[in-house]
Amino acid sequence: MSKPWIVVLLAVLLLLTACGDPSSAPEAAPTPASPGSGSTTHQRPAVTPGAGTEPGTPTGPKSGSPSEATADTGRPRPTVLYLGDSIATENQQVLGGLLREEAKARYTSAPYSGTTLCDYLEGTGEDSLVPPQDKAAALVRRLRPDFVVLQFWGNAWDYTPCMDGVSYTTSRDKYFARYTADAARLTDQIAGAAGGGEAKIVWVLQGPDAMTPDRVRRVNAVYERQAKASGDLLADAGKAVSPATARYTWAQYLPCTAYERAHASYCTQPGSGRTALHRDDDFLHFCLAPTISKPRPCPVRSPGILRITKAISRAVVSAAR
Repeated sequence: MSKPWIVVLLAVLLLLTACGDPSSAPEAAPTPASPGSGSTTHQRPAVTPGAGTEPGTPTGPKSGSPSEATADTGRPRPTVLYLGDSIATENQQVLGGLLREEAKARYTSAPYSGTTLCDYLEGTGEDSLVPPQDKAAALVRRLRPDFVVLQFWGNAWDYTPCMDGVSYTTSRDKYFARYTADAARLTDQIAGAAGGGEAKIVWVLQGPDAMTPDRVRRVNAVYERQAKASGDLLADAGKAVSPATARYTWAQYLPCTAYERAHASYCTQPGSGRTALHRDDDFLHFCLAPTISKPRPCPVRSPGILRITKAISRAVVSAAR
């Protein structure tokens, strides 16, 4: 087996799981309200009203209707729904904490590892990785969110049933055509489910791909075109985990930000002024705990996750104002 195929195989195995080894968690690792994530073993998550503040301090769901104003700003509390794949699975608690802190948001996350856009479409068949009650439109009808955040790295292989065998490795043209069509269909289904209300989609732009750099660039272009066509929003979270002068160049380590320098647990190599975004054995995910078979929110403080979720939170908070 040639080296590129070894790398591809490793990436597939990583996508089938998500970060989190509870026995390795330092510094008061968060206790999830529920796993909040499925996997390619079809293990259904509980759809959970977020958890976590600044990483490591979980909070419970807040009460009140979406139209309630916050006591300190007088503005309505936004309702946010977070959907996505294994990267969303590891991010979900930290994002929930930031949105609660910065916007007093009502937050629900329902990510499933290994998924693509088509998994969240209604009518994708019984073998979809997302069950009918957790499809995007079903959750929008039930929760009436103001924002639907979509975090999809862009599953490049053909093990996701709803992709019908279309993959980046077998046919790039079909792969991008399928993602373009699914982005439009998902937008239409979310808009239709919102009824008279408005559910703004926040398309999360992805970070660099270590194996196929141009793939993520083109996936992000699909999201950018769709957001422009439908008047929706973008959150360039991928920029936060890219070198300053090389948006699509993968890097395991980046210079510490001012926040990371001020918080030692986030500047993992203080002597060099750099911090780790990925583990040595996982160039895709940003959780610094070992990967295990049961997907779950990341149980350890991880700079890449905080960078990504801060970018998403900024986009939502800015739009909510």
